[in-house]
Amino acid sequence: MQASDRLRERLSQVLDPELGASIVELGMVGEITVFERHAVVHASLTTVGCPLRSQIERDVKEAALTLEDVDTIDLVMGVLDAPAKAALMKRARTIAQASAPSTSIPTHTPVLMIASGKGGVGKSSITANLAVALAATGRCVGVLDADIWGFSLSRLLGIHGDIEASGGKMQPLERSVGAGSIKLLSMGLLADEDQALMWRGLMVQKAVAQFIEDADWSGIDYFLIDTPPGTGDIAMTLARLLPQMGQLVVTTPTIAAQRVAARAADFARKSNIRVLGVIENMSGFICTCGERHDVFGQGGGRSLSEELHVPLLAEIELNAAIGEGGDHGEPVVMAESDEGVFHRLARRILDDVAPPFGAVGCSARMLDSLSKAVANVRQSS
Repeated sequence: MQASDRLRERLSQVLDPELGASIVELGMVGEITVFERHAVVHASLTTVGCPLRSQIERDVKEAALTLEDVDTIDLVMGVLDAPAKAALMKRARTIAQASAPSTSIPTHTPVLMIASGKGGVGKSSITANLAVALAATGRCVGVLDADIWGFSLSRLLGIHGDIEASGGKMQPLERSVGAGSIKLLSMGLLADEDQALMWRGLMVQKAVAQFIEDADWSGIDYFLIDTPPGTGDIAMTLARLLPQMGQLVVTTPTIAAQRVAARAADFARKSNIRVLGVIENMSGFICTCGERHDVFGQGGGRSLSEELHVPLLAEIELNAAIGEGGDHGEPVVMAESDEGVFHRLARRILDDVAPPFGAVGCSARMLDSLSKAVANVRQSS
């Protein structure tokens, strides 16, 4: 197989973020050439002002650079003509019918896994505080505690009670946050907090699958997944069940944590999961005297983000209030000002990293217009 064919095959794994289908299958990828490890890819959007252009460009470049034959890439963007747009819509409808999602997670809801290769870097605390910050903007945020053995989000979010079923689906427990809300599923809602779960891989995989497939996640605007350390059974199960998922990589400033986090990102890219950005936790400590102490070193997060070619989304300082808030089910972000680190992180997610979807993008508008036109024709006939 030639390098250009291998690159086209790799790009077939890039999904249109609105339609949830391969950009190759949708006819958005044109001519591809690879010469002396430099690739030139021609791709087309449905409209000139497509608001998702930057995300598609980023995903195409990232997918291309994972190919051993490619060191550099030029992406030439164009716009589909009318017949090509019509063909794209026809393919999109066919694909949607053939591969209807087996979960109740809304099709356009951003799914974010908070991951790292090792434990103790603060993934759960970041998940809890980010969920609250997003909910405070009026969104409904689904949260899955996928750390089956080391569950903690029930305590961190102050959500307790018994999981009930309705319509054959588990109902996540809900907590209001300002104008929004959080919906949580965790083993902490099913097992005693001090109980050790001595489950092997297949049992754990089944539990994660049930939390996703057999739960009612309808109506959520964001879906955050707190993952356990490593790149094993649970991470692979999530990658299989949620191909639209993106990854936020958490590290501390230390070189050891940075290298392990790099392995988590490597797993994501090999599993065709988009790496969206890096979050550095425990960045430093500011004493009451005003002096800063870099307890775990400095620069690890920025170095990792540069290595992965993704943005450094936040640098979160050591703060005793984060632990205290989690112990009492009142995440520290609830007492933060709007300029606090977790609110800034949430705005970065909303504005750039994973904007909320809806009928605002170019493809969504086309589908909406098409649906209305069909409805009008039916009414007139």
